[in-house]
Amino acid sequence: MTDLDALRDVIRADSDARGKPISKLGYFCTPFQPKSGPLADRVIKVYRGLSNPAALDRLKVCHDDYVGALLKAGVPLPETEFHLLDIDGARIPVIVQEALPIPSLMRPLMQTGTQVETLAMMEAAGDVIATFWNNADQFDTRIGFHPSIRNFAIIDGKAVFFDTFPPLIHYTREEMGRMLLLFSEKRLMRIVGPFLQKKVTGIQDEWYSAPETLVGLVGSACRLRPDDAEAYLDWGRDFVARRMPRWQEEALAELNEPPRLPGYWTTFRKILGLQGEPNV
Repeated sequence: MTDLDALRDVIRADSDARGKPISKLGYFCTPFQPKSGPLADRVIKVYRGLSNPAALDRLKVCHDDYVGALLKAGVPLPETEFHLLDIDGARIPVIVQEALPIPSLMRPLMQTGTQVETLAMMEAAGDVIATFWNNADQFDTRIGFHPSIRNFAIIDGKAVFFDTFPPLIHYTREEMGRMLLLFSEKRLMRIVGPFLQKKVTGIQDEWYSAPETLVGLVGSACRLRPDDAEAYLDWGRDFVARRMPRWQEEALAELNEPPRLPGYWTTFRKILGLQGEPNV
């Protein structure tokens, strides 16, 4: 169990004492790993607080339920804790997660590997996607999954998923759409987003669709390595037939050519300066 006093100290520390951020993506926060101390083997993710105590309490319940559901569905996760940490009179959501080796992050490995190596990584990530969705029927609640390339590490040939925020369980589509704004680290998104609430809400739809999560993985690979796009499309068509036949028809309809991001999400990413790097 995390020493909460040590956690408060490292969060309050200046950036030099904290250690450098280990991801530039940071839609919800900028994760960091302390350079030393009792939390040096952990990644810490600090999120925006809310003024609504009930909403915070529900967030914790949902996050705990989501981690439990992912594990029950067979998704490999590093040890993950969620805390509502009292800091200077405010309750701040904080995730403390077992740190994975930086060289194991899937996105940079996809950029530098051979085509054969990257196809093996796609198979590993696809295995996690198929395992989750083939086991998701047991949950009598709205549940989603966001298995993008940047949310995986590859360890001993297996894919490990590590993105548990926002917790994609229990919340309605409209509630999750609001959460995408409430917890955005980007002030610009919180200002502009409410005027585009329908568009923002639509960002999540892929995460709640089995075929779309697989198509999204293939699309990310094609954008990372356009010269190998045809190989990834072939892999996706073969994989969905082998491992996700329930969703084969829907997925195949989108795997005739490299899948593209929705235009509104591409625009948001450009405005916010999001580079698509690993969201550790």
